[in-house]
Amino acid sequence: DQQGADMAEGGDAPGADASEQPSCAKAEEEKTVQQKPAEPDWKTLYAVTLADFDNYKKRAARDREETYRYAEADILKDVLPAVDNLQLALSSAKTVDAAPSPSGNDGDAPFTAFVKGVQLVYDTLLKSLKDHGAEPFDSVGIALDTEKMEAIATLPSPDVEEGKVSIESKKGWMLKGKVLRAAQVVVSSGKPAETK
Repeated sequence: DQQGADMAEGGDAPGADASEQPSCAKAEEEKTVQQKPAEPDWKTLYAVTLADFDNYKKRAARDREETYRYAEADILKDVLPAVDNLQLALSSAKTVDAAPSPSGNDGDAPFTAFVKGVQLVYDTLLKSLKDHGAEPFDSVGIALDTEKMEAIATLPSPDVEEGKVSIESKKGWMLKGKVLRAAQVVVSSGKPAETK
């Protein structure tokens, strides 16, 4: 009866404690083995890390290229006023050259040589700008494009229809397909009203 009382109180039967303990330890060990996370797949981890590094290299190269492009844009923007001034000087020289000489002699040779020198500087500067991807674009006679042009006024024009550019006061420039400087333009408001 003592054995039955021990079993009822939660005690183990005699002789049972030695054989059951190793099986309990094995069961707990199996649970621990099943709960351990699986070993990482090193090939997959290597492939993911390699892809991440490749993406990083591409992103860094793209960022470097954009930084270079924007640095170049700032320098080119600073050069454009000089180009504008040379163009104005050449336009003025052509106006003066077209006027007859009051003395009628060939004393204009130094002036002509000076104009040729300015033209040479202007052409060289334009070539350098084009070599760097900057090119001017025309806007006269074209419908106003607010992405590329800045309207500074509207005036009537007998030759240009309404909404199109009649006068270009500053040339617009593109750099590798993007606007470097918007053209400053006057837009036609249509034919002038007839006065009586």
